[in-house]
Amino acid sequence: MKYVSTRSNAASVSSAQAIVQGLSHEGGLFVPENFPAVSLSTVEKMVSMDYAGRAKTILSLFLTDYTEDELSDCVREAYTEGRFVGEPAPLKKVGDNYVLELWHGPTHAFKDMALQMLPRLMTRAMKKVGVKEQVFILVATSGDTGKAALEGFCDVPGTHVGVFFPVDGVSPAQKLQMITQEGANTHVCSVYGNFDDAQTGVKTIFNDEAFAKELKEKGYVLSSANSINWGRLVPQVAYYFSAYCDLVKQGALKLGDKADFCVPTGNFGNILAAYYAKRMGLPVGKLLCASNKNNVLFDFITGGTYNANRDFHKTASPSMDILVSSNLERLLYELCGKNPETVESWMKALKSGGEYTVDEKTLNALQESFAAAWTDDGKAFAAIKDVQDKENYLLDTHTAVAWVAAEEYHKNGGNNPMVVVSTASPYKFSRSVLCALTGSSHEELDEFACADKLESLSSLKMPATLRDLKSKPVRHKDVVNPAEMLSEVRSWAK
Repeated sequence: MKYVSTRSNAASVSSAQAIVQGLSHEGGLFVPENFPAVSLSTVEKMVSMDYAGRAKTILSLFLTDYTEDELSDCVREAYTEGRFVGEPAPLKKVGDNYVLELWHGPTHAFKDMALQMLPRLMTRAMKKVGVKEQVFILVATSGDTGKAALEGFCDVPGTHVGVFFPVDGVSPAQKLQMITQEGANTHVCSVYGNFDDAQTGVKTIFNDEAFAKELKEKGYVLSSANSINWGRLVPQVAYYFSAYCDLVKQGALKLGDKADFCVPTGNFGNILAAYYAKRMGLPVGKLLCASNKNNVLFDFITGGTYNANRDFHKTASPSMDILVSSNLERLLYELCGKNPETVESWMKALKSGGEYTVDEKTLNALQESFAAAWTDDGKAFAAIKDVQDKENYLLDTHTAVAWVAAEEYHKNGGNNPMVVVSTASPYKFSRSVLCALTGSSHEELDEFACADKLESLSSLKMPATLRDLKSKPVRHKDVVNPAEMLSEVRSWAK
């Protein structure tokens, strides 16, 4: 399997090269030249496998330059050696929906599903392509990716990892997870501004050829752990196959029947992985893109114009507070007939003017697979309380956005089994979830007291690793303006 750029078909690379490189040289994202087909008979075989077996089945179709033994080692190290509590991606029936819980890993967010795998893929890829320098992983995060990347790459030989996050754009628990991170190869800095500012700064650094040369002279090459990196995205495809297998196993549908997936969406990597699964042959009906008040994706899917020129809202679902969704570029490449010139023209328009409009054919292809909905904090909070009261099940603020979208979709005629993708533990957003249950902001309580109160009101226990944050020392204190991010990275890469 070879990979090309969304902005150029001039050259194709191996999966190992795509993973090490992160971004293509002209700024595009790596995509597979074609999608491997998965038959229903293969899906049927996967039903009886554990999660590691299902993941290996899917990864082996895309990462063809990795040996079977290498992939076996990768999935074993990532998913079966105590890094996840119980099954990595359990599917649970909640009311009329099914909830795919993706937060049982070490940082209690869905990013662990890929970022426990990526370091293992990365270190093997470095050997395959003959990289002698250290790989410097650079990440912009809206909350969850940062900690998952830090945890995944912590003290991994031959790597460094640097994370930028918006100073006031993550939850207290997310911030503590990052600024207390241990490890000799970890670096963390907050940025004045929002996630889009941090993400733009990281992209600018990646596209700085002079800085890349400077780093190489110091013995480093840049790569990414954001979902712009193919090695971050491909493990996510596996859990959609796994969820479908569990629907079959639980008798929710017959093999070959379609399931819908509702995904709380910010940077578009998670729902894109579901689309890739559908393109491979997984029986998927609609992919419901759920947005919070930063509803740029809702407007795009329903109208065909992507317009980031709008007010930015800080919400109770901060990991979705994004106006420029990087992975949408990969979808556009597929929908417009794999035309890199068309994609590049849209991306140039977005960069220069903040918006672009796709043609009617592309919009029709988009709406064939995707539907969209958005909700505000009030409706999301009401859903948290309603589901807890009726089902004794605790949603986090992001999953609540998806829950509202799924319920509205059902009311408007959706008949397939609906899988709501749950992306984080409620205890990463204790104050907001507690507020939803009680109607009070509890300003007199700190984050940990809020968690204690939340625990007393639900059957879900707080993960010990989150509770332990209270006593961990702060190790990373730097705060910079976006224009100073390059200097910060230069100080890390000594």
